[in-house]
Amino acid sequence: MPIQLKNVTLDAADPPKLANFWSAATGQPINESSPYFAMLEPSEIGVRMLFIKVPEGKTAKNRMHVDFHAPDREAEVQRLVGLGATRGATYDEYGVNWTTLSDPEGNEFCIAREH
Repeated sequence: MPIQLKNVTLDAADPPKLANFWSAATGQPINESSPYFAMLEPSEIGVRMLFIKVPEGKTAKNRMHVDFHAPDREAEVQRLVGLGATRGATYDEYGVNWTTLSDPEGNEFCIAREH
């Protein structure tokens, strides 16, 4: 049997605060939260988001990031910026239109819409 994605784990300075952002962004409720660890309920496809306290801050671009799709990309980008995300550049290549964003702790992710 091939491997299956079960968790997306983010290092965090403040796990509860970052979990609150991602809970509002994804609609996944917070299952557990402490100063050192937070977890969102699994999504409809079974993926949990975990947030683990680490002593060091983010210093470079992520080597991996998650992509989310939305039927109205621009409206979703505006909603996420209102929640505390930082907007990056927008691209239109390979039949996909996407905007890069960073969560409140600087972790990169994208919101895309296919043509």
